[in-house]
This record gives sequence, structure tokens and C-alpha cells, in this order.
Amino acid sequence: FFSPSPPTPVQAMAPKTEKKAAAPAAKAAAAPAGKAAAPAKGGKAAAPAKGKAAAANKKLFEKTPRNFGIGGNIQPRRDLGRFVRWPKYVRLQRQKQVLMKRLKVPPAVNQFAHTLDKNTATELFKLLAKYRPETKVEKRARLVAAAKAKTADGKAGDKGPKPVVIKYGINHITALVENKKAALVVIAHDVEPIEIVVWLPALCRKMGVPYCIVKGKSRLGQLVHKKTATALVLSSVRKEDQAALTKLTESVKTNFNDRFEELRRQFGGGIMGEKTKVKIARQERQKAKELATKLG
Repeated sequence: FFSPSPPTPVQAMAPKTEKKAAAPAAKAAAAPAGKAAAPAKGGKAAAPAKGKAAAANKKLFEKTPRNFGIGGNIQPRRDLGRFVRWPKYVRLQRQKQVLMKRLKVPPAVNQFAHTLDKNTATELFKLLAKYRPETKVEKRARLVAAAKAKTADGKAGDKGPKPVVIKYGINHITALVENKKAALVVIAHDVEPIEIVVWLPALCRKMGVPYCIVKGKSRLGQLVHKKTATALVLSSVRKEDQAALTKLTESVKTNFNDRFEELRRQFGGGIMGEKTKVKIARQERQKAKELATKLG
């Protein structure tokens, strides 16, 4: 009997709005199972899966700490020198070095701590190497050749000029210095016992013979085909080496002969260890603190 009234403007718009809202949901439902649904227009993106996040945060180099306990990784190599029972001669060498630093060393012994500088020593050993004495093999060959060269009547032939070589042996050196036949005396700084050569610098100065102290009795020994040598003497040289010897002699006189009086009054030693230095410094601070308390 009554005809329906026409819809209002609000009711006419309602179905269209519902259709728009339902469209994204329908698309998401229709998407394949393996792919994630696309975010709605104006909405936030979906959070990534937990597995992918862990893979992205995983570092290229992982820490692999080692276990050095029993049955674990092999221990690293360490310096075990402090735990080694060294041979007796090594212990004596080291104890002597410590004592020479700690105790008050008299000038006669302390002079052997002042050695020739490196450049001058290099030039000296180059010169000495030219005048090395013959070896046992060379001497044997020379004597065999001399025996074969004997004449029929048993007389030896001409031996030729006396070879110019360096002299060694403490008694031989003493005689050469006393007779003023030594051009240059070279003394090792580490002779043991030191009493063998401790008087030699004074004798050289008294006789006006140039002398020097160099490092290494083994270096001197190599020049004369021995293990060690306490001292060497160069009595003369050939004409081509005369200028080099003169230059060395002047340098040696300046550093040793002319400084003899200065070195004769110079004591050595008195160098304390690190523990003793710290202990003395602590005692000095304590004394200064007590003095300040008394005065304050």
C-alpha cells in the first residue's frame, strides 16, 4: 500500500565504501601461498621473517676461542729461559757481569771497559788481516820445500827476507814492548783472568808504545789461527800500508795514550738494579715526608 521511501545520501554511499575496503583483503587471499601479501596502500610493510633477520646479522668471521686446559688446544710457545738450568760457565759469566756493574771497580780494571770505536776497529782489523801468520799446513809445505831445495853438500839454500807478520803470546809481546820494537799493541777487553794484561797499558805508556783495547779475544784469536788471543803486536808493515798504520797510530794515541792519566782516576761500577732504584726512591720520599711533617 505504501511505496518505499527513496534512500538517503548516507545510505546510498555505504555499499561503495564497503566494496573499497573489501578489495585489498580479496587480493591478499587470492595471492599464492609462497609469497607474502603486499602492504595496503598507505599501510606499513610486513615484518621480515626471523630466519632472514638472523642470517643478515650473522658476521663473516666468527669468534672461535681456544681452550688451553687439559686435553684442549696445544699451548703456545713461550720463552722458558728463566726456568733453564744453564751450565756453570754461563752462570759465572752472567754473575760476573752483574757484579762488575754493582760493585765499585778500580781504575786499573775499569780501563778495559773503554774500547776502540767501531769505525777505527774495522780499519784496524782490515790492516791486521793482511799480516796473518802462516797456518800449520802452510808451514809444513814451506819446510818440505826447503828440505827438497837443499844442496848436495847438505847446506840450506837462501831463505829470503824475514816475513812481516803480527806477533802474539804475552811473553813475546812483553819483550817487544820493552825493547821498543812494537809499532802498535792491541789488547783484548775480556781476558780472563784480567791479571794477565792489566799491567800492559801502563808498560806501553811508559815505553811510549801506542796501544789500544778492542772488543773480543776471539776476534784476535782468529787472526793468529787460535781460539783466543790476549794481545797482538804489529812490529812493522810494508810500504803500501805505512800511511794506514800512521793514521791508526795517531787515532790510538789520542784515545788511549794521551788519556792515560784521565782513565787512571776513573772508577767504574755503582750501577744499581731496577728494584734497588725503586726501593731507594721510596725511602727518599718517606724521609722527605717525615721532614715535612716535623717542619709543618
